[in-house]
Amino acid sequence: MSASPTDRPAPPAAAEEELLRAAADVAERAYAPYSHFRVGAALRTADGRIVVGANVENGAYPQSQCAEASAIGALVAAGADRIVAAAVVSPDRELCPPCGGCRQRLAEFGDEHTPVHLGRPGGPATIVTLGELLPMAFAFGGPA
Repeated sequence: MSASPTDRPAPPAAAEEELLRAAADVAERAYAPYSHFRVGAALRTADGRIVVGANVENGAYPQSQCAEASAIGALVAAGADRIVAAAVVSPDRELCPPCGGCRQRLAEFGDEHTPVHLGRPGGPATIVTLGELLPMAFAFGGPA
């Protein structure tokens, strides 16, 4: 039986701040020469490591990659397959929730209770769960 969001202890403030800081730091290195909209994502693995990714734009817009997708690539490359917490930060917005596609990408590696920290280090922050961001997320159940 999985825990409900209220059954889970709140993460320590230092852990939340560390995740937000990692996302903010990598957002400064985003490659966004077209939109100038920089985003960073930080993911905490089940063993406590933090992997990061920034958005990478391309002149052919559909070939661009969101920060969350970049971070998931780093997660897999690091040999992890589980997200226990995430943070998404943009220096250009107070709150920067993931786009719809990235919500589904995050749901592939987390669960409906996975906390997603939105905001900025040292500033106002909001914590939502993947389930709140993406109710009824698609999950491949294999052949019927």
